[in-house]
Amino acid sequence: MHSRLIIVALAALAGCRTATPEPGALAIPDHGVIGVDAAQLEPGFWVRLQPNPERVILTPAAIANQNRAMLDRDSSLYDLERLPAVLTREQVRRWVAGLSQTPGRQLYDERGDSVSAAQVTALVEAAQIDAIPAEQPLRFGLVTERANLRTFPTRLRVFSSRGNTDIDRWQETAVFPGTAVVIVHESRDQQWWFVVSQHYAAWVEQVHVAEGSRDQVLGYGRKTSYLIVTGATARTVFTPERPAVSELRLEMGVRVPVLADWPANRHVNGQHPYTSYVIELPVRTAAGGLELVPALLPRTADVASDYVPLTPAGLLRQSFKFLGERYGWGHGYNGRDCSGFVSEVYRSFGVDLPRNTGDQAVSPALNRIAFTDADDRERRLAVLQQAQVGDLVFIPGHEMMVIGHYRGVPYVIHDTAGPSYLGPDGTLVRLALNGVSVTPLTPLMASPEVSFVDRITSIQRIRP
Repeated sequence: MHSRLIIVALAALAGCRTATPEPGALAIPDHGVIGVDAAQLEPGFWVRLQPNPERVILTPAAIANQNRAMLDRDSSLYDLERLPAVLTREQVRRWVAGLSQTPGRQLYDERGDSVSAAQVTALVEAAQIDAIPAEQPLRFGLVTERANLRTFPTRLRVFSSRGNTDIDRWQETAVFPGTAVVIVHESRDQQWWFVVSQHYAAWVEQVHVAEGSRDQVLGYGRKTSYLIVTGATARTVFTPERPAVSELRLEMGVRVPVLADWPANRHVNGQHPYTSYVIELPVRTAAGGLELVPALLPRTADVASDYVPLTPAGLLRQSFKFLGERYGWGHGYNGRDCSGFVSEVYRSFGVDLPRNTGDQAVSPALNRIAFTDADDRERRLAVLQQAQVGDLVFIPGHEMMVIGHYRGVPYVIHDTAGPSYLGPDGTLVRLALNGVSVTPLTPLMASPEVSFVDRITSIQRIRP
């Protein structure tokens, strides 16, 4: 999932062809990131390089058709509306057992202690796969706040090595307020549900999900008066009267219904609404049921009444809103990883993508250029020179979004754990960016000997 490979980024590319400047043409500023100066950290720099920055890449109708094709053709997504009213044991077992498997390697906790076989066995037992009934009716819920999806029903963070505590191997992803899920299984302690959203199937703490009827849950996302979060995040107004919707964090691309017929002078949670939007949010009742309640979203929030038009300028402005955010594996650290970052940028345009890097790289619903071992560097560089803003470039375990070309070099924005590049003396210089960063693409190296260009597996184009 996500970046299953911790990214070793920036480096000088040996043997560049004439279409790409030699590594020496890229300056190394004081901050140490090769080929990047302060001007390049502004979206306007890249917008000005575009010949037609406001050109519409896909219309709303074309995006809707692509999203439908994605659900129809991409097996990594789940169409909740088409699930049968009754689930069989075999179906549920495939979801749960497919994820909650005994790890094949030693893992360590945050203190550096080994996770014992007994601990793992207890978690496998907590998933109680053998207790899945022969049949069960489909149950629906709405996520009420940002919540982690986990490999096992536990908050225990585990890592591949002692001291490396950034990459929690049991962190799958996150879900956001208003996300529809189906509830298919329960942990032994009855504190966790195994849920299936359109993009992922994993464990979530029950307190973050409110159970409702099929019509309530699926109807929430179909309401025709709505707002789209177009900033990196937005937060509802603080309210002591309704803690569940007080300062609630909403992520880029989240769609929330607007109560357009709310009386203009009727207070919301003790506050006059004239300086805010009155939106509708799901909350969990004491009994675990779903209630939809009004909340206030300030008019200063970075939101829009519809999805952002998909243009080169729009892609640049939206992606740069995350610049500098801390890298978060599986949406950890209240952030994103490389595929989560790309997914949320595109979601603000209404474009739906699979959650994980591996699935995005091979999705049959996108305009894919595939590479094999038979493709030499010459061909890869030639294709890169034709890359356009918004194209997604994949190497094993990582992806990058093209933002343009500068002095013949393709540049990308990506959420990366750490870069490296060859210094003037030919030795590898390592950096720890740990965040959403701008870098040139052709200098990237996977190791002192192997370039990122040589490892490109595909380029996905979200355009005709």
